[in-house]
Amino acid sequence: MAEPQGLGSQPGWREVALVAAAVVAVVLGAAILTSLLPTAIQDVVFHTPVAIAVLVVGTGWLLWRISRREPGAPDR
Repeated sequence: MAEPQGLGSQPGWREVALVAAAVVAVVLGAAILTSLLPTAIQDVVFHTPVAIAVLVVGTGWLLWRISRREPGAPDR
């Protein structure tokens, strides 16, 4: 069956493994950096919804960027 025009091929297992490894590295890095913070700042990070705020802001930024892309423009 022919691939629909305008769509790229699906990522293979190598690309998926690289993205998964990058996500694990970022999470481990965040855990290490958080452990190095002073106790007062750790309390703020652990007892307030900082992660939720970061996810909401990041999702909003991503959706804004997608909505501003011109139709037919190549992905970066």
